[in-house]
Amino acid sequence: MHQATSGTVFVRLLGEWRRGSAPAYRELADVVRLLILDGRLPLDSALPSERTLALALGVSRTTVTAAYNALREEGYLSAGQGTRARTSIPSRAGEEDPWAARADYAPGLRAPHGVVDFAYACLPANGAAVHQAYTAALSELPALLPGFGYDSYGLPELREAIAAKFTAEGLPTTVDQVMVTGGAQQAMALALAAFVTPGSRVLVEHPSYPHALDAIGARQCKAVPLAFPLTDGWDVDGFEAALARHRPAAAYLIPDFQNPTGRLMPAEQRRRVARAAAASGTMLIADETLRDIDFDGTAPPHLGSYAPGVVTIGSLSKTHWGGLRIGWARSSAENIQRMARARTPLDLGGPVAEQLAGRHILQHDLPGLGPRLNELRAQRDTLLALLEEHLPEWRTEVPDGGLSVWCRLPRQGAHGEAVSSAALTLLAAQRGVRLAAGPRFGVGGAFEHFLRLPFTLPADDLERGVLALKDAQAQLLRTPGLRRRLPEPPAVAIA
Repeated sequence: MHQATSGTVFVRLLGEWRRGSAPAYRELADVVRLLILDGRLPLDSALPSERTLALALGVSRTTVTAAYNALREEGYLSAGQGTRARTSIPSRAGEEDPWAARADYAPGLRAPHGVVDFAYACLPANGAAVHQAYTAALSELPALLPGFGYDSYGLPELREAIAAKFTAEGLPTTVDQVMVTGGAQQAMALALAAFVTPGSRVLVEHPSYPHALDAIGARQCKAVPLAFPLTDGWDVDGFEAALARHRPAAAYLIPDFQNPTGRLMPAEQRRRVARAAAASGTMLIADETLRDIDFDGTAPPHLGSYAPGVVTIGSLSKTHWGGLRIGWARSSAENIQRMARARTPLDLGGPVAEQLAGRHILQHDLPGLGPRLNELRAQRDTLLALLEEHLPEWRTEVPDGGLSVWCRLPRQGAHGEAVSSAALTLLAAQRGVRLAAGPRFGVGGAFEHFLRLPFTLPADDLERGVLALKDAQAQLLRTPGLRRRLPEPPAVAIA
């Protein structure tokens, strides 16, 4: 079932689309193209008919026809059923096969020494805490060696610690509601394997976490994008409408400091989202990997507080170290059993020593994240100040947690063309800065005019990176047509 955009909604999205002296059809086509690339017009949306749009805009039908024809020639519109044009992305910007545009992508590739790596939104190890955790784990390990070491649900001691964490945060949880996984990514894959059949639809925020989109594609499911409002919060009305329209098997959301936007879902929106998903029979997967990176202690109740069947996933990767590979899923006992059954074809459990170390961190170090959060808050402020000083035309939101800032690139030039993140990615690489282009966070090549910038690097590296972006943008703007002469940027490892 396809999504249709009404004439009223479309006109509101277009806004003040007449900006200069270019022909009206060209300016209209430029704005529609930008809406598609920014993700505000979902892919495969049916646009208003030429006659309807012409009446709504107060222009001739010839103007709308010419604009639609130009977009068809460029690959941004395709013929749909009947006479309704449908949004699409040219093949050079995105492929139907989620892996096709990433043939050179290899997980875990590191940037060379000396490169400012903005592709990773993660932290180096909290060295003392991780070392102490492993020291404690090794002292406890001999007591477990007489056993077989296999447990598809995870080490009971760690499950108890995870359940205690949820309970202390207002979501009562028992051990049989918890499963230990090899990081949050495995928890996501297991949730899809347990509750979603190949060919199903999965509703996702747009933009979203790239590796979640990868997992959905690997499960041979179709990601259905739901755009964010321009200002703040989630489009809950749109979420409810999408559930009714698409009947997705699951919805994947990041309610706590969303990756990449950094947004925090308000409590009332959580209640509505959970209630709507439960009513429609849609499995709700809530990724809380970034929840503990909360600068102001403002996070509302867990999304799982509003519906018992929510699958909540999390990990220690963002707070302590990605090398721990300790994650978890929390849901009803029945759902956890289904996930455990889905796990056995893949592995029979996680490494015991790491699980013991994870328990030690949850019990002794997680409550003491204050100094690390203070450091991250300062780095966030440093990055925002650098952007304001050197790239004041970039638009950002100030996240109250998480690890990155989502940047809207500016419009420049006579026709208001937006700066291309793909071009910036290539030009920044020549200056020793590694980026993940905006389309990596979208479905089908959207978000060409956005960049995610993590603030996890030291202040000196943040400054080097921003100055390189300033220089790259200056080259892009003073060289007309440069973007069209550049190849697509290579895919890079992202965290």
